[in-house]
Amino acid sequence: MVELICSTVSTVFHSQTNKKDDRLRLKFLISAYFCFRKQFNEVWNLKRARIGGQAVIEGAMMKYGDQYAVAVRKPDQEIKVKVESYTPIGEKYKILKLPILRGVVNFFESLVIGVKTLTYSADFYEEEEPDGKSDSKDDTRLSDTESSNGNGSDETNRKDNKKEGSTGDDLMMVGTVIVSLAIAIALFMLLPAFIAGLLEHVTKSNALIAVAEGVLRLVIFLAYVVLISLMKDIKRVFMYHGAEHKTINCFEAGDPLTPENVKKHSRYHKRCGTSFLVVVMIISIIVFMFINIKTLWLRLLSRVLLVPVIAGISYEFIMFAGRSDSKLANILSVPGMWVQRLTTKEPDLDMCEVAIRSVEAVIDWRAYQEAMKRGEIED
Repeated sequence: MVELICSTVSTVFHSQTNKKDDRLRLKFLISAYFCFRKQFNEVWNLKRARIGGQAVIEGAMMKYGDQYAVAVRKPDQEIKVKVESYTPIGEKYKILKLPILRGVVNFFESLVIGVKTLTYSADFYEEEEPDGKSDSKDDTRLSDTESSNGNGSDETNRKDNKKEGSTGDDLMMVGTVIVSLAIAIALFMLLPAFIAGLLEHVTKSNALIAVAEGVLRLVIFLAYVVLISLMKDIKRVFMYHGAEHKTINCFEAGDPLTPENVKKHSRYHKRCGTSFLVVVMIISIIVFMFINIKTLWLRLLSRVLLVPVIAGISYEFIMFAGRSDSKLANILSVPGMWVQRLTTKEPDLDMCEVAIRSVEAVIDWRAYQEAMKRGEIED
């Protein structure tokens, strides 16, 4: 393909034409460039491939480039894979690609995609209504439609219902994101700040209060993780979390993606969201040491307003740790990797298969490994 494009471009360049043909030649060269880039964009991106993921209910989501895929094992054991394209807001507004800002944007985008894919996976496991009720409701709706509308309007009604359902799903997703964010901020930011603020009656050291607040935040987070891990469904989500990490580790190591190979790899990963949360807690201790606000409501407000800033700083650290294998990066990653012992569990081969299917939907891992063998990808 390369030789064909190069030879065609060369032929066009050396042809004798007038100005009109010059414009046509320019258009052709631009088209050839984009064609060339499209053909080799995959290999070019593979040199800096960074796959992200998330566990969902009975499945895994994988994100790479401008696509993400969610694979779910349905109750009948079939693996359902859904691929979605999305354009990061940073592609539209280049200023949002700047350090710190890109972390803030990524935080909210990941939250939205995470809730969306979790909702999608949960739909496969909604409790079915008792026999007879569902059919009778469908029959009633059908008879009402037939009695009030002609056959031509049935399709219109279905389209309207689909639009209404889509709008309702979007509103529900937005509501879920807002409520989840509000609960997280209240539980992990405001509550520790309020309790630590009571220490002002004991000490005037802002640094000591900030450390106490950070320790409380970490204790509350760990207690929360331990409690939800007692739920059967959450245990399986944590197993899929392990499958997601193992699959990404297998991919990045250059091993063929088979359930047996994936199973051999570590269930811990430095770019994990769990590590991100631990880093957020550590960074918050450092940041709040330099913010000395005595008024309680102003202190609590500062915690809320600084969430994006702390998230942005934490993102930069996670990206540094994910790309670096230095001793410093490894040492600083230890707390997050340790907490992953709670949020990941050993998956079975079926779970690994689901995670593999999700990866295969967003990237050609075989082409990636061939590029690695040719030395086109740095270790």
